[in-house]
Amino acid sequence: MSTRPEGRTTEPEIDPAGLFLEEVFTDRRIGTIRRLTPVTPEGTPDSSRPVTHIGETQVMSNVGAIPIVFEIEATTVGEAATKFAALAKEAIDRTMREIQEMRRQQSSSLVIPGAGGMGGMGGMGGGGKIQLT
Repeated sequence: MSTRPEGRTTEPEIDPAGLFLEEVFTDRRIGTIRRLTPVTPEGTPDSSRPVTHIGETQVMSNVGAIPIVFEIEATTVGEAATKFAALAKEAIDRTMREIQEMRRQQSSSLVIPGAGGMGGMGGMGGGGKIQLT
C-alpha cells in the first residue's frame, strides 16, 4: 500500500477510532448544519473528543452551484444556527476571493511555445518568445 505526501493512504480505509455519528439539521431555505458526534468503534458516544458543527450552504454562479462548507464553534445546534449567517458570509467572501485569485493566476499564466513538445519545428521553440494568454 502506497502513501501520499500528506500521510494518507491510497486505500479507502475508514479509521475505526475516528468515527462520528452525523445528524443533519436544516431550515430548508438557506442551508444545513451537520452535528458530528464522536463515537467509539462500538457506536457509543466518545466523550474524549469534541462534538463538531459544520455549516453548509451554496451560492449560484454562472457555472452552477458552488458548495460552501465551514466549521461552526458551538456547543448546541441552536448556538450553531445563531452563528450560521455571519460564518456563512465569511466563508462565501473567502471562496469568492479564492476564485478571483484562481482566475487572476489563470489569466496571467505563461505559455512558452514549444514547451512540452507541442511547439512547431519538431519541438524546437518558436523563437523563445513568451506569450501571455
